[in-house]
Amino acid sequence: MREILHEEISVNLVFDRATKRAVPKHLKWQGRLHTVTQVGLHHTYHRGRTLIHVFSVTDGTTFFRLELDTENLHWLLTEVSDGEPD
Repeated sequence: MREILHEEISVNLVFDRATKRAVPKHLKWQGRLHTVTQVGLHHTYHRGRTLIHVFSVTDGTTFFRLELDTENLHWLLTEVSDGEPD
């Protein structure tokens, strides 16, 4: 089931010097710490003058869509899915 959200969350972002990529490694949502096992899509867009990074990630069970606002460095959880049809 897919759920659209608009919740601020905590995210640990790690920069890998070898690959020159920054990726989310952990996120805390509803009191639970989720370890990111795979990063799927990563893209950016502008909301006005602010650059937003969008990451689609999974912890192996649940899929999350995360947005990083580069103006204030706040993370937003915008979508959660367990992979089951709605």
